[in-house]
Amino acid sequence: GAGGRESRAAGTTAVMRTMLAWCPDWPVIAAARENNLAIDGLIVVIEKGRVAACSGAARAEGVRRGMRAREAQATTPAIALLDYDRAVDARLFEPVVVAVEASMAGVQLVRPGMVATKASGPARYYGGEKAAGMLLASLLADNGVPDARVGIADGPFAAEHAARRGRPILIVPAGESAAFLGPLPVDALGDANLAGLLRRLGIHDCAAFAALPAESVRTRFGATGALAHALAAGADARAVAPRTPPRDFAVRVDFEPPLDRVDQIAFGVKQRAELLIDSMLQAKLACTELRVSITTETESTERTWLHPRWFTATDVLDRVRWQLQGQGAALASPVTRVQLEPAAADPVGNHEGGLWGNGPDAGVHNGLSRIQGMLGHEGVVTPVRAGGRLLSERQVLVPWGDRPDPALAREAGKPWPGSLPEPAPATVFAQRMAVVVRGARGESLSVNERGVLSGHPALFSPTGSRGDARQVVSWAGPWPVRERWWDAAAASSLHRFQLVDASGAAWLLLLDGEDWVAEGRYD
Repeated sequence: GAGGRESRAAGTTAVMRTMLAWCPDWPVIAAARENNLAIDGLIVVIEKGRVAACSGAARAEGVRRGMRAREAQATTPAIALLDYDRAVDARLFEPVVVAVEASMAGVQLVRPGMVATKASGPARYYGGEKAAGMLLASLLADNGVPDARVGIADGPFAAEHAARRGRPILIVPAGESAAFLGPLPVDALGDANLAGLLRRLGIHDCAAFAALPAESVRTRFGATGALAHALAAGADARAVAPRTPPRDFAVRVDFEPPLDRVDQIAFGVKQRAELLIDSMLQAKLACTELRVSITTETESTERTWLHPRWFTATDVLDRVRWQLQGQGAALASPVTRVQLEPAAADPVGNHEGGLWGNGPDAGVHNGLSRIQGMLGHEGVVTPVRAGGRLLSERQVLVPWGDRPDPALAREAGKPWPGSLPEPAPATVFAQRMAVVVRGARGESLSVNERGVLSGHPALFSPTGSRGDARQVVSWAGPWPVRERWWDAAAASSLHRFQLVDASGAAWLLLLDGEDWVAEGRYD
């Protein structure tokens, strides 16, 4: 084809004809599929509290990228806010890349939702750049990517901007990338600091920037500015860097007839689990994250399992059993297929034992893993700090080997007005313990609407029996703990107290109406 040769832009630099495909709103498509939602619905993907991407329907309601999550939610109550997950974004785009690689060689994964390849090879094979571009757009559409756009130009930079303007394809003739890029604002160069400086100097578009002498730009702005200057001038000398397709280690076991007993299914998976781990070890890889997909006669479930170190074949079988047992004592329907796929892997050298052993951490891990294998997935748990005003809310137990939900750390870092300041009690009761607190004459105590206690605590019984009553040495409070005050049906108003009894024990108490409970003890 006419564009199948390298061209020269700005008179000096050889650039490669590049074909690039862009999938608009790919994070929305990936998040919608992961959450079983229609991709044409009101969907907004949130990252760090702001809109990272949104569907066309959400844009029609006024949602824009960079908007705060609350502002986006205020546009319409029906909107679905989904957290951005880079792992899901990449995992769901992988089959799309594989499909493109099956028809075109040398594919570069620029990022999830964007792929590039040399234009010369596909153009020669399919009869021209337009035919190759239309085929690429059709491949993406066939693999569940609607409205994919393709751009062909000199260099990846110009090809990307051509793709963003193509519907479904835009071809910039060889040698004309500089003219095509000229009207674009300097923000299109992707360097906010440089763009701001150029605007202050009176340079607002790529054409004005490209007109500056290259040597002067390098002297004034350094290597970063020189690269941006070359991009603006259509002299993008960067080459497409084809990826090496990852080896597929996934294994699958089909059961005919379907099985409904966990032990039979685990026995049937055993050989495949060993094959998976052995093949990865031969490739010098260790599986650190495993995806288990179980298909029954009525449904299909998928779960990703983590490991504190790396999976062995026994660990894989344990995860299959735990996932099956999580469906209840008896399987709802017989299992027809089990698929095992590594979701993350590390070079095995990163997990080699030390010269003098792995120290106490390895012993702890091995011991806990054996106990977990005997007791089940939730038989060994580790505490993780979470958010909340009450102490019982601030601790979450996570099964050994699972990665805590990042939302827990975010919630823990919030201010939580009304929460207990440091130091926290050494003992926090999993279930609140009913106690008795009385005044000097044995009367009940309560807090009125003004937050004033009706009397002075004088007697305290941690068991609720009179025989265990103790004198109160000192006390402090009340401190109100108000939650959901705006909802009369769900609102709660507790009052927190600190109390020291005659035995020297210090207690953290809650008063709900006239009921006293112990939340923790300062040991």
